[in-house]
Amino acid sequence: MNPYILATLLLGLGLGTTVTFASSHWLLAWMGLEMNTLAIVPLMAQHHHPRAVEATTKYFLTQATAAAMILFASTTNAWLTGQWDIQQMAHPLPITVITLALALKIGLAPVHSWLPEVLQGLDLTTGLILSTWQKLAPFALLLQIQPANSTILIILGLASTLVGGWGGLNQVQLRKILAYSSIAHLGWMVLILQFSPSLTFLTLLTYFVMTLSTFLVFKLNKSTSINMLSTSWAKAPTLTALAPLVLLSLGGLPPLTGFMPKWLIIQELTKQDLAPTATIAAMSALLSLYFYLRLTYAMTLTISPNTLIGTTPWRLQHSQITLPLAIATATTLLLLPLTPMVAALLTL
Repeated sequence: MNPYILATLLLGLGLGTTVTFASSHWLLAWMGLEMNTLAIVPLMAQHHHPRAVEATTKYFLTQATAAAMILFASTTNAWLTGQWDIQQMAHPLPITVITLALALKIGLAPVHSWLPEVLQGLDLTTGLILSTWQKLAPFALLLQIQPANSTILIILGLASTLVGGWGGLNQVQLRKILAYSSIAHLGWMVLILQFSPSLTFLTLLTYFVMTLSTFLVFKLNKSTSINMLSTSWAKAPTLTALAPLVLLSLGGLPPLTGFMPKWLIIQELTKQDLAPTATIAAMSALLSLYFYLRLTYAMTLTISPNTLIGTTPWRLQHSQITLPLAIATATTLLLLPLTPMVAALLTL
């Protein structure tokens, strides 16, 4: 892609998210979301491949549906209450419709079906943007409207953690596994949204860092399926030793960074007298952990046919920049000791 076009599209992505962040009026927020969608569509379709075009079409239709729902609900709210302000949502009907529309935008269960299919049709770089940056603007709106009806958020959160765990069990394509991992993590964030918005923000940030390092590991290895992971030891032995820890951090095992948000969320849910909800969420994390362990097994405990060509790539210099991967991996593995400081900041 032409660098000038790429720069324009990336600026459009940034501008769309910023407009949504800065807006207090529903029409302006909707406009930011539309700019975001229209900027990423050419990035998704840049590889002229039927899978990429199919994924782009599915994504565009889904996002257009969600945007139409948001426009409809905000107009209904203005008609019922006379308010266009995002934080002045008083009527339960528009609030519920907008919550479901934003759930469709980020891919929460039960409106998640588009996410694995779309992610599977994209390359890893665009998939990374879709899994991280594209979640920011809808989450900003969810944090602002703070739905009064807490039941709908708890149902969406629990459904997402369960579907994210169950859906990834029988997958062999890494991008689909990462899509279900994304659904499960978003479920954890939505569960705690109404009780502790700052904790949701912390979980979102840790999810971004862990997902960044996972995508960069797969990109460096040029892996798109579980079978391709078994040759990664020949390409980058050091990275192959660290990658299982990154995956287990995504799964939320101590003493890695990924354990921190899950620990704090379960603690907060218990304080809110929602012990059964916390228990179901914790049990669903075990489902996710199974497929991370499966990836770990494929990466470190299986050896591909040991031919001379297969064992030499690690001696070659990589053309890719590895500094972002190094920073993201270090952050993914080592931040758990900072939990007391984070917990203190959350209570401010």
